[in-house]
Amino acid sequence: MLSSDRRIGFRVPIEMFLNQYISDRPYRAMAGNLSETGILLNRVKSPPRRLQEGQRVVGLEFELPGTSETIWARGEICSQGSDRFFQTDRVRFTGMPRIHARMLRNYCIESRRSHLGGLLGRIRCSE
Repeated sequence: MLSSDRRIGFRVPIEMFLNQYISDRPYRAMAGNLSETGILLNRVKSPPRRLQEGQRVVGLEFELPGTSETIWARGEICSQGSDRFFQTDRVRFTGMPRIHARMLRNYCIESRRSHLGGLLGRIRCSE
């Protein structure tokens, strides 16, 4: 289901593993949703630490489903949350090669079209 919040674009639900780099240290994370402007990440909770100013900037490396191209992006952690086992980072994209930004935008548009097409199909069947 698509939802909107503080992001400009609608979020697309997604489940994919990716690499998140914090202070040049790699962490394996799972994406929960994605838009052209940001991504929600969950990773196994590490020992508690406060983020310093420079640690709010992260590197991201991921492959969109259905593509074979690795996307590199820079982002800023806007907010964080946690529970007993997982750390959640809400990341706003701040830099990405144009070709990767275009791929991401096209992926989000096609995902939304597919989702809306499915909804319209269910509406037509219920009439």
